[in-house]
Amino acid sequence: MHSWTDTLRFAFQPVVNPTTGAVAGLEILARPETGDILAEARRDPGLDCRLAVSAVRAAVRKETLLPLFVNVFAGTLADLGGLPSLHDAVRESGRLPWEVTVDVCPPYTHVPQPALLEAVAVLRRQGFRICADGVGDGDVPLRLLSDLAPDLVKLDASLLARPAVVRSMRTLCDELGALLAVEGVETEGQCAAALAAGAQLAQGELFAPPARLPAADVYVPPRSPADLSVPRSGPSVREFVRPAALLPATASAGQVRALLTGSPDVSGVLLVDSAGVPVRSVHRSRFLLSMSGRYGHALYADRPAAKLGDAPRTVGVDATAWEVLDVVAVGGRDRTSDDVAVVDEYGRCVGVVRLADLVRALAETRVEEAAGLNPLTRLPGSDAITGEVDRRIAAGRPFALGWLDIDHFKQVNDGAGFAAGDELIRAVGRALQQAATGSARVGHIGGDDFLVLADPEGLDPLAAAVLDTPWSAGGLPVTLSLATVLCAPGSVADHRQAAACLAPLKKAAKALRGASWVLGRAGVPGHETLRGVTPTPAQSPAPAPTGCVAAEPGGR
Repeated sequence: MHSWTDTLRFAFQPVVNPTTGAVAGLEILARPETGDILAEARRDPGLDCRLAVSAVRAAVRKETLLPLFVNVFAGTLADLGGLPSLHDAVRESGRLPWEVTVDVCPPYTHVPQPALLEAVAVLRRQGFRICADGVGDGDVPLRLLSDLAPDLVKLDASLLARPAVVRSMRTLCDELGALLAVEGVETEGQCAAALAAGAQLAQGELFAPPARLPAADVYVPPRSPADLSVPRSGPSVREFVRPAALLPATASAGQVRALLTGSPDVSGVLLVDSAGVPVRSVHRSRFLLSMSGRYGHALYADRPAAKLGDAPRTVGVDATAWEVLDVVAVGGRDRTSDDVAVVDEYGRCVGVVRLADLVRALAETRVEEAAGLNPLTRLPGSDAITGEVDRRIAAGRPFALGWLDIDHFKQVNDGAGFAAGDELIRAVGRALQQAATGSARVGHIGGDDFLVLADPEGLDPLAAAVLDTPWSAGGLPVTLSLATVLCAPGSVADHRQAAACLAPLKKAAKALRGASWVLGRAGVPGHETLRGVTPTPAQSPAPAPTGCVAAEPGGR
């Protein structure tokens, strides 16, 4: 009698870090020759569990060292609890539980949530990582997603057509401490959209199709300049995590040598204790040099590899790339090429980062930032500000967007000379930059025009810093005009609508005499005049429309 295992094979599809081009892990996919075993597994928790166990054993037969992603239905976890047979299979294979991510797959409908959450808690205590799979194309409730607190969230590629949704999911993942992945990526356009929306991992036919043998190489499209835009604090270390080569702290030097000689791409090995905490770091070149020296093999082969290792360098998963460089800078120069271990809140290793990846990305970022700076004020242009506006909109954060310029600037240039005009622009830029504390951002969008982005409560001191200052050029007094719009969550769809709200407010501010400040609210007609004097009727220009009623997305 034939068993269901007789016609079952497994395929491997890489999960890729598009920033570094590294393969972050392998998802193991069941590929039966006949029948629909996945439909049967959805109805039969015992069969689903046996599939997961078989997947781990199939990976062992392929001798892959990469982290594994194993699929399990949510209903299976709720019915069977912590899957002890999966834990046993991982241990028997010589792998560590934290090298395996359990992809919790939909459907979630009719799955008892308390039982599911308890099963996930058991898996976590065993050391497994948790992924919420099928988000966006499945039926996982947002509240359950938050309660699961997964280490990874996988989005369906169809959501890339709605970038605001993907950006919102990235914000949620940051709050949960999870990575964001997009699966089903088939085109370079989808890859670029995933990067622009904040995805840190991706998989799909573009990088490598599912195959019987784990992929050694994957295709990663070159990054465009727009992909290199990052916050001022520096890119997160999560963007650069590579899989770590792990061995138990008790491993012998001979075992480390066998791993390194069989895996030429591995730059080092981390020796971890029973909880997965790094205790020693073995650098490839230094280790092999010691082993290849005279009597090296005889002296060290059967001894603990820890004797040839160093204290590990570690950073938390929430560190920035700049913090990693600080860690690398401490200690001897001979260790600058060592991998840095990335650890979770329990100190367990989740991967490593390589110095070369960080230096390359930070250099690209600095070049891109420099290209976007205004040469006169060294402030970023409009792209940096509007990009941050879109991020705040996606995150549901209220903000104030301001447009400031110098009144009658052409007359300033004509009367005092362009050099005095340039110096005035630089002085205004310096004052804005010094007043922009916390999360406030300032941009110079050309000529005498500046953009200001701030939290609503930070608006008053920033405005006072420039409007209450006496300005002059060539001995002639000069005034400034500021128009600001307060945007509550949901009041604008993107930076274009926010900018459209500013246009009539700017006209209203320019119609006032002296230093002026006009404040409006997105979606609310009218405005408040906070500074400035209304001219007499004889001096007053024709009234301009004020206020802004935000259009629906896609509207006029």
